[in-house]
Amino acid sequence: MTAPAATVPAVAAVAAVAAVRAAARIVAAADGRGGTALPVLAGHGPFALRRTRATGPGAQVTVVGAMSAPLGGDRLELSADVGAGAELTVTSAAATIALPGASGEPATYDVRLAVGPGAALRWLPEQLIAAAGSDLRMTTRVELAADARLVYRDEQVLGRAGERPGRLSTRLTVHRAGAPLLDQELAFGPGVPGWDGPAVLHRYRAVGQLLIVAPEFADRPPPAATLAGDPDRGQAVRVPLAGPAVLVTAVAPDALGLRRLLDAMTPPAGDTGTGAGGHHPATAVAAGASVTR
Repeated sequence: MTAPAATVPAVAAVAAVAAVRAAARIVAAADGRGGTALPVLAGHGPFALRRTRATGPGAQVTVVGAMSAPLGGDRLELSADVGAGAELTVTSAAATIALPGASGEPATYDVRLAVGPGAALRWLPEQLIAAAGSDLRMTTRVELAADARLVYRDEQVLGRAGERPGRLSTRLTVHRAGAPLLDQELAFGPGVPGWDGPAVLHRYRAVGQLLIVAPEFADRPPPAATLAGDPDRGQAVRVPLAGPAVLVTAVAPDALGLRRLLDAMTPPAGDTGTGAGGHHPATAVAAGASVTR
């Protein structure tokens, strides 16, 4: 009699998930007719670049996420080059969510921006969210010509609703006419000493900044000020830099409160750094708040 064959237990195979290496590039150039052309719109992996209708002069590009990224171990690069006399606005279709990856390694996301003579760039992506368990290292380097204009918004949300944050490290470096204008490094989340203490974010879980560079600030820079209001809804401060620029830094309990504060100090399209009334960085007022100098 033949003995029954031994039953071989099923073994669950775990497939290794390869990290993503992807890059995207935007090139904007004056078209000679008072408009802006986009000779290069190249995106791979999670980057899908779309030319969208601009609300002001110049061209607008929206970055659409074609897949979940960045995950742990991913290496992402995004660059935008705005040539002499061109005007470009860059937005994103949705927030970017940093997620943990199978490798356990941190993800990196490098952004490189260049704005040529007489050119203007409005960099206005949606928020970056550091989900629980994620680890993202992000660097942004901006090179500006002496008379270039820039509106740069950067928003970071630590954790999705009801979850602990991931780890997030960012560095923003800005040079104007080859000279340093701003070099700022931030780090939050697990393993970062004191990030949630009273000297840093305390009870807030959203932090952002708005950098406005405009040549006329060299002669009449906006004064330092605080955007005063209900501290439970967030706080913001405006500081002139040693150059034709002003930096607004804001903290808030959530992404909605953070956007409210930064929107109050963002000039409208076509008015890069020289807005009027409530949109001028020297006089901006958020709903229910006031500027205190």
